[in-house]
Amino acid sequence: MLAFAQEQLPQNQLAQDQLARNLRETNRRLRFWLDSLARDQAPPGAATPQQTAGLLSELLRAGEWLRAGVPQEKDPELETELGNYRRNVERLRELLPFIQELLLQEKTRLDAAHARPERAAECSQGSRRTL
Repeated sequence: MLAFAQEQLPQNQLAQDQLARNLRETNRRLRFWLDSLARDQAPPGAATPQQTAGLLSELLRAGEWLRAGVPQEKDPELETELGNYRRNVERLRELLPFIQELLLQEKTRLDAAHARPERAAECSQGSRRTL
């Protein structure tokens, strides 16, 4: 019965419906990941590996669909989902400088922590040579 109903719809409409459904789900997941980044924090905290992987996965998936082609004439549902996707990507773009700054601070901290034992070992070696 479902196959018969699908045959009656133009192929373009089927593609738009599927793309709209896919984007709706991607938008839902993107909002989840973006909300988890900015939850109760201004500016947002550093992204966890799980958050980063989730965001990247959704962006890659949506990018694949969009590169496959978007119909010139879009139905209202697809227009809505494309607009929601655009807002999610813009929101991520706004968060990225804060995330980058936190990652650079963490890198500096880790580099300094890594350098401490090396300096201590060098000092120890130097004091042994003077004895």
